[in-house]
Amino acid sequence: MTFSALDSALTGELFATAAMCAVFSDASRLAAMLRVEAALVAAQARLGLVPDALGTAVEAVRPEQLDLDALGSATALAGVPAIPFVKAVQARLPAGLEPDFHKGATSQDILDTALVLQMREALALVENDLAATLRGLARLAEEHRATPCVGRTYGQHAAPISFGYRVAVWLTGLAETAAELPRLRERALTAQLGGPVGTLAGLGLQGPAVLAAFAAELDLAAPPIAWHASRGRMTATALWLAQITGALAKIATDVAVLASTEVGEVAEPHVPGRGGSSAMPHKRNPVSSTVILAAHAAAKGHAMTMLDALAAPLERPAGPWHAEWHALPTLFGLASGALREARALAEGLVVDEARMAGNIETTGGLLFADAVAARLAPTLGREAAHRLLEDAADEVRRTGRPLRAILREQPALPQDAIDAAFDPAPAVDAAARWVHLALAAAAPIIDQLDRSR
Repeated sequence: MTFSALDSALTGELFATAAMCAVFSDASRLAAMLRVEAALVAAQARLGLVPDALGTAVEAVRPEQLDLDALGSATALAGVPAIPFVKAVQARLPAGLEPDFHKGATSQDILDTALVLQMREALALVENDLAATLRGLARLAEEHRATPCVGRTYGQHAAPISFGYRVAVWLTGLAETAAELPRLRERALTAQLGGPVGTLAGLGLQGPAVLAAFAAELDLAAPPIAWHASRGRMTATALWLAQITGALAKIATDVAVLASTEVGEVAEPHVPGRGGSSAMPHKRNPVSSTVILAAHAAAKGHAMTMLDALAAPLERPAGPWHAEWHALPTLFGLASGALREARALAEGLVVDEARMAGNIETTGGLLFADAVAARLAPTLGREAAHRLLEDAADEVRRTGRPLRAILREQPALPQDAIDAAFDPAPAVDAAARWVHLALAAAAPIIDQLDRSR
């Protein structure tokens, strides 16, 4: 039985990458928990709190030696997987060493720190596809920095831009969120070790030293105080992942609109068997955009779950912490699938320049109405020029005649200025300048992602 689309044999590969699912698999979780316990033993042995032999014994326990089904059944009774896990590991330790295992720790210490280890692997996967997607968008923006196309507001033709400009907007939105990753890592990749109520009282005066050594063993930061009921780190990670899916959803929304039959300016990369319909053999549906938009729709609810967890009562909550186990891995899974699809779009989007050029002409020149008004303003005044173009636009819509032809019927108007206004080059050149600035801003962010991998 499956309880989410991500762990389904039917839909899992559609919405999440296999690599990300592996990071959050039960086997990976058990391995992370064992690594955390081994680090705790190593830290305590270094300070003389447990015998060195305990470390060797714990290192000998392998995840595959633990009965996953039995642990699951016991978790349903205990309420947290760490309780049966600790008992299962203790059962494999020599009798004389068993009492010192898990010394001073509590279940949440093990589960939170294990999850942080999984998050470290997961963030590396996200970073890889994030960097590749940004590089692809940068190339696409550069290639089409001067490709004229229709700029649309409220879904209607507004004024000419370049397609590269539109891509540069996508690039900037994603890059600005990606730029937050180093700070997020610094905050989120932090060990948890506080014991029953966060004070490590069971370790006496050695508590802070054990925490520092424990964090060092795992190459994690040591917090100034336990964060059992202070969930900002996890929530920040969740919100960042939701922002990533949101930035990708902007791209997917535009691609889906631009790929519609009536617009036809772009198409998703064609792969045989992808995007078809069980009823309509001619269909080429935007599957990548669909997956990204589905991830965005689902991510919002899981992000809210993480926000709710911030209001954790006292030293350990009943419920919100457990809810994180559903939300955070799912957010990573959704982000992984969305990034996989966005990378495919960034690296292989099919751009129909001829269709873009044709669409510029579909409104009979109305796309240039703002430019014409600007050219006439010095002669007629701004308000009069605007009213003149409003009336002319109404006639274009009513009669279907081109705007330029209608304006030529008024010989008192400066026709040279009007003709110049129908040249898309100034608008496209202006758009191209912004593409240059956007690429320059994104470049160091992409470089930082590449260096940190």
